[in-house]
Amino acid sequence: MTNEIQSIFNRIAPVYDQLNDWLSLGQHRIWKEMAVKWSAAKSGDTALDLCCGSGDLALRLARHVGATGQVYGVDFSPRLLETALLRSQTQYPQPAIAWIEADVLNLPFDDDQFDAATMGYGLRNVKDIPRSLQELYRVLKPGAKAAILDFHRPSNFQLRTFQQWYLDGFVVPVANYLGLKEEYAYISPSLDRFPIGKEQIELAHQVGFAVATHYPIANGMMGVLVVKKNE
Repeated sequence: MTNEIQSIFNRIAPVYDQLNDWLSLGQHRIWKEMAVKWSAAKSGDTALDLCCGSGDLALRLARHVGATGQVYGVDFSPRLLETALLRSQTQYPQPAIAWIEADVLNLPFDDDQFDAATMGYGLRNVKDIPRSLQELYRVLKPGAKAAILDFHRPSNFQLRTFQQWYLDGFVVPVANYLGLKEEYAYISPSLDRFPIGKEQIELAHQVGFAVATHYPIANGMMGVLVVKKNE
């Protein structure tokens, strides 16, 4: 499954940001900024962005940690990392971001290394959610926070119906037009499998996080899991 998802993201890399715009009705930038603020990243911090994609969250983290901080953007798609690197090279001043190709289930970092972390639209696609949370817990410093943003199935029936109508009637046809129908067909099944907010909180507690809160946004079609490691 990992290789399959990896090849999907390599193929969609050229239109990844455009599709995220359509998928989120243009709102994903606001939600990403919220996630960075919930991570409590501050000037001078060493911060981590998991499943960094084309670099949106990592670039936002870099602005928060400033010239004295350092950001690591991790993804398993080399094509998306290439896009992220090119984007970062157009920034002024140059952000301190290291782009690393790695598996979020086996992070190449020491224990207790990061002051803050984010993850945007990645947890839903990992093959082992508890393991990915466990790895996140391991690399965070004591007292550090992480904010995990993702799509969700809303509990409200009408909103679920709207979300499915939007996916089937708009996102999939657009992806089809771009020759990426199969690539974006994985979204609905991934939403169906994804743990709801209270289940995510339970999983976070199970791996050791002292505090875990889930904030539904966009009428429950989106959510941010905010976790804090024990002091």
